[in-house]
Amino acid sequence: MKVLGLDLGTKTLGIAISDLTKTLARGIDNYRFEEEAYQKAINRVKQVTENEKITEIVLGYPKNMDGTIGAQGQISENFKTLLESTLNIPVILWDERLSTQQASRNLIKNQTKKKNRKKRIDEEAAIFILQSYLDAKK
Repeated sequence: MKVLGLDLGTKTLGIAISDLTKTLARGIDNYRFEEEAYQKAINRVKQVTENEKITEIVLGYPKNMDGTIGAQGQISENFKTLLESTLNIPVILWDERLSTQQASRNLIKNQTKKKNRKKRIDEEAAIFILQSYLDAKK
């Protein structure tokens, strides 16, 4: 079975998926929705979980550098609750501090054009979040 990785923003949802061995993460979508229209994002996740036989979801959990939880962390907690009640799949909140910076570095390293980086940043962050989770589980 596969694991899904998510990076939630106010208008985008980066989506990554593991391979069957739960070793490697790859990006599958940078889903865009109207600002704070989280139900649309939930519907997209539901579609992916059904098509890909997902058994577990890892959701990026934005913490402040001092470890405290801010407004975006609260949104992730609420999104987790909605996901679990809608999908009946366990959702793990995973510390995502610096994931966007790492994703940006990866896109630059891979010579992604500047205009395309913004389109792919959340998907790349979802890959980073999921890969760090998979690596921690080895």
